[in-house]
Amino acid sequence: MIDLKQLEVWFITGSQHLYGEESLKQVAAHSQQIAQALHHAKQIPVSIVFKPVVKTSEEIYGIIQQANTEASCIGIITWMHTFSPAKMWIRGLLALQKPLLHLHTQFNRDIPWQSIDMDFMNLNQSAHGDREFGFMVSRLRMNRKIVVGHWQDIAVLEQINAWSRAAAGWHDWQGARFVRFGDNMRYVAVTDGDKVEAEITFGFSVNTHGIGDLAAVINRVNDREINELIAEYEDSYTLAPSLYKDGKLRNSLREAARIEIGLRNFLREGNYKGFSDTFEDLHGMVQLPGIAVQRLMARGYGFAGEGDWKTAALVRAMKVMGSGLPGGNAFMEDYTYHFDPANAMVLGSHMLEVDASIAKGKPSLEVHPLDIGGKADPVRLVFNVAAGPALNASLVDMGNRFRLLVNEVEAVEPVDELPKLPVARVLWKPYPDMKTGCAAWILAGGAHHTCFSQNLTSEHLNDFADIADIECVLIDRNTNLNQLKRELRWSDMAYK
Repeated sequence: MIDLKQLEVWFITGSQHLYGEESLKQVAAHSQQIAQALHHAKQIPVSIVFKPVVKTSEEIYGIIQQANTEASCIGIITWMHTFSPAKMWIRGLLALQKPLLHLHTQFNRDIPWQSIDMDFMNLNQSAHGDREFGFMVSRLRMNRKIVVGHWQDIAVLEQINAWSRAAAGWHDWQGARFVRFGDNMRYVAVTDGDKVEAEITFGFSVNTHGIGDLAAVINRVNDREINELIAEYEDSYTLAPSLYKDGKLRNSLREAARIEIGLRNFLREGNYKGFSDTFEDLHGMVQLPGIAVQRLMARGYGFAGEGDWKTAALVRAMKVMGSGLPGGNAFMEDYTYHFDPANAMVLGSHMLEVDASIAKGKPSLEVHPLDIGGKADPVRLVFNVAAGPALNASLVDMGNRFRLLVNEVEAVEPVDELPKLPVARVLWKPYPDMKTGCAAWILAGGAHHTCFSQNLTSEHLNDFADIADIECVLIDRNTNLNQLKRELRWSDMAYK
């Protein structure tokens, strides 16, 4: 479980010495009350930390430098209780290396009609001060999220929630390490990309290990460890009879457990947050990792198949963003279509590696033939995914920039049994409709690999793209293909 409450967002209020010490004491008291309320709000998963009111260029620069170097600080929230001349903010904003949320609020919700006077107006002038601050951030061409409304409004808290989760996902990427076992699947384009540019843009590194390096760690796993993990399997899943203690495929289960333990040890020893592999490179392994990958993803690791390191990193970020929320985030692939005009939908799945964080009910542990890879039949968890609102997200390398695609979908219950499809699977209807949604995805260059999310919204992903300063393409209920074509052309011009 990823504990987001260990992460901090600093609440920084701007003012100036013009208003006198008594007014500044009120500003500080109000700011502290707001920060504490945000910290304790059930909607906000991170810690909100009050910082002293900043009144000079030196104080602004100092607090921002502290935020940059504090490992637990994932971003700052700024608010101008009074007027805070924005030239004071230039040096600090230019130095800022953490995500920024501008909260446009005021301490009082309502105007005190009978008592309002000029003293009240001078003290409570966020409508004035936030515009001055906002100009400077826009002048500096800085990305930020602007949240408008009273600090106790649920809608405001939910917007801060979305941004703070996006900031947590971004924070998790900084210095993160992902391992690629083997290379990219041969001749495949969209799963590959520029790893150097990714590290420059996103802050995480991707490096390759030969599958033999992993096999050596797997081979060191002992029988006691295997027996303990199999007992965990038996408690957690419904085992197929062939995998029982006296079943004919029990050794396959033991090998699957050996792979999981070895893979987990490799990731821990290398301090990796995610990984990819490919069925074309399994030298030294008995079977392709199935349940091993599914369970490691369920623990929070990022993963994608066939060498797709970009999706592996995105899965990890989305797991961090969704931590503590009902539902899950998992590696996914658009596999095949149901083109019934009255009920068109997509069947999403993968060969083996969709994790049970998104499962409906208790998964079944089974072993079945796999016609690719040339290895023994792998063990995997089989399950359906619950109906409900969801989304698919894909990170692609467009050559001169990265693009994040998000398609809002509606997951649906299977219309029939799938007795001969022994994999994890989900059916969904893409918005705005099947034809438009699929065409829009293809127009925008979306990959066949995605992260499927039950608990994140397009707001989370849009905030994340803004923090990363990358292009975000949203396909939702309002998508129009002609308008999308124009927007994609505009983006090409902007990035040229």
